[in-house]
Amino acid sequence: MRGGAKVAVVGGVFVLVAGGLGYGAYSMLGEELIGGTDTVAESAEVRTGPPTASEIETVAKDFLKAWAAGDASAASLLTDNEAGAEASLTGYAADAHVTGAVITPGPAVGAKVPYTVKATVSYEGTTKPWSYASELTVVRGLTTGKALVDWQPTVVHPQLTEGATLRTGESSTAAIEAVDRNGKVLDRKTYPSLGPILDTLREKYGDTTDGSPGIETWIEPADAQLPDTTLLTLAKGKPGKLRTTLDAGAQAAAETAVKQFSGASVVAVKPSTGAIRAVANNPASGFDAAMQGKQAPGSTMKIVTAAMLLEKGLVTAGGPTPCPREAMYQGRTFHNLGHFALPDSSSFTTSFARSCNTAFIKLIDDTKNDAALAEEARDVFGIGLDWKTGVTSVDGSVPEETGGEAAAQYIGQGTVQMNALNMASITATARTGTFHQPVIVPRELDGRELAQASRSLSPGVTRQLNDMMRATATWGTGKAAMASVGGDKGAKTGSAEVDGQGTSNSWFTGFSNDLAAAAVVQSGGHGGDAAGPVVAAVLRAGS
Repeated sequence: MRGGAKVAVVGGVFVLVAGGLGYGAYSMLGEELIGGTDTVAESAEVRTGPPTASEIETVAKDFLKAWAAGDASAASLLTDNEAGAEASLTGYAADAHVTGAVITPGPAVGAKVPYTVKATVSYEGTTKPWSYASELTVVRGLTTGKALVDWQPTVVHPQLTEGATLRTGESSTAAIEAVDRNGKVLDRKTYPSLGPILDTLREKYGDTTDGSPGIETWIEPADAQLPDTTLLTLAKGKPGKLRTTLDAGAQAAAETAVKQFSGASVVAVKPSTGAIRAVANNPASGFDAAMQGKQAPGSTMKIVTAAMLLEKGLVTAGGPTPCPREAMYQGRTFHNLGHFALPDSSSFTTSFARSCNTAFIKLIDDTKNDAALAEEARDVFGIGLDWKTGVTSVDGSVPEETGGEAAAQYIGQGTVQMNALNMASITATARTGTFHQPVIVPRELDGRELAQASRSLSPGVTRQLNDMMRATATWGTGKAAMASVGGDKGAKTGSAEVDGQGTSNSWFTGFSNDLAAAAVVQSGGHGGDAAGPVVAAVLRAGS
C-alpha cells in the first residue's frame, strides 16, 4: 500500500488510515475484512462466461481497497482500462483534493456492486465532508479471462462523464443568486429543472454580477463550451444577483406538471416580448430536452402550415376545405387518425380544429413551391435563425425538402425538428403575428444581438390563425385539456409517430391571454391526453 498505510479495525469495520484513504466494509458472508487480498486460483486456461459471485466479491473488494489506500496504480490493474482508471483515480486526490474517505460496499446485485463514499475534501486550510453513492460492474476480460472492474468515469462519481475532471479550488466565476422577474430567488432545490440552466447562467454571467468566487468541488466537462457542475461548496463566495425573465409561479406549476409523466418537457413564453416564463423537464437533471431537444412535433406544426396557406390565399378560416380519409402526394399516402373524414363543405377551421391531415396534404400542389413551408418557418416564425436565449438552446429546423418528404413536413413529420421552446415560440408568434426571439435573461445584460424574422403576419392572417386555435381549444381536439384554462385561449394538438416506438409522442401547444406554452411527452399518445394537461397547468398559473 502506498504511503505506509496502516490497518485498523474500528467497531468491526476495516479501515485504512495514516497515509491512505479509508476503506470500510463487511464481506458478503458477514465476515470482517481484516486485510490481505483474496485471490482466485490461476489457470493456464483463459476463463469464459460471466464472473462468479466469488470473483465479483473479491475483485470489488480489492479494487475499492486499493482506491481507498490511494494506490491508483494497483486499483487500475484491476480494471479493463488501466490508463483511464489510473488517471481518474490519481486525480481524485491530486485534482479534487480528497484527503480521506471511507468506502463501504453493499451486497452485489448480479455483477454490480453498490458502495457509499464518505470523503473529506481539503483545500488551502478549508475542509468539508462529502458523501455520495455509486456502483461498479465486474466483467470478464476478453483476452485475459480475468474478472475485472468495467471502467467507467461513474465509478469515481455518478455524475462524472467521459473526459471530464473532478476539481477543487477557487471557482472560476462567482456564484449567482438567480431571481425571477419579480425578484424571487430561483434555486435548484425548489425548481430542480433549472439546475442545468443555473449552471450555464453562472458560467456565462457570473463575472457580470457583483459576486465573489468561493471554494468548490466541481466537474469540469471535456467540452469547454459546457458549464461546470458544482458538487460541493467548501466556502461560499458572495453570490451576485442575476435577474431572469422567468416567473416563479409559472415555474413551480411547470415543475409539478411534468412530474405527471416520464419524459415530459414544457416551456412557457410571453408572446408580446419573447420572455421565457418557465422551463421544466422530467427527469429534471441531465439533458435539457425542453430547450435542446430535436424531434418531429406532429400536428402542432400545422400552425406554421396554416399560416403559410392563409398568407398565400389558398384558404380562408371559414372557407370550405375537403378532408378525405386518405390523400396521396407523389406516391406517398397520408391518412387521418382513425381514418376519419369530414364533409366537403367543412371549413378550414374545422379541419384545423379536428386535426385533419389530408386537408393540408391536398393543398401542397397549389403552393407551387416545395420549399414554401421552410421559408414560412424561417421568415415569419424565426426558426433556424441562431437564437441567443442566454443559455444553450436549439432553435428548430425545417429543411427544404421535395416530394413526399415535403408533404410529411406539412403535418409535422419527416425532417422537421422542434422542441418545447420552439413550439411555444411558434404559438407566441401566431398569437401576435410577430416573432419575438425567446430570452431567459434580458438582452440589456450583455448586449447580444437577437434573431429577427424578416416579416410579420398581416393582421388578417393573425386574426384567422387565432380564431382557428380558439376553435381547437373550445370545441376541437384541445377542448378537454383546455377546459380549466380561462381568458382568451387557443390551442393545437399533435401526435408524432417515431420509428420503432409503439406509441406516438404527445405534443400540445396553447395560449391564454399573453402567455403561450408548449409541451411534449415521450410515448404519451394523443396530444390532448398527456402534453395537454401539462400545458394547461402552466397557462393557469402564469396567465
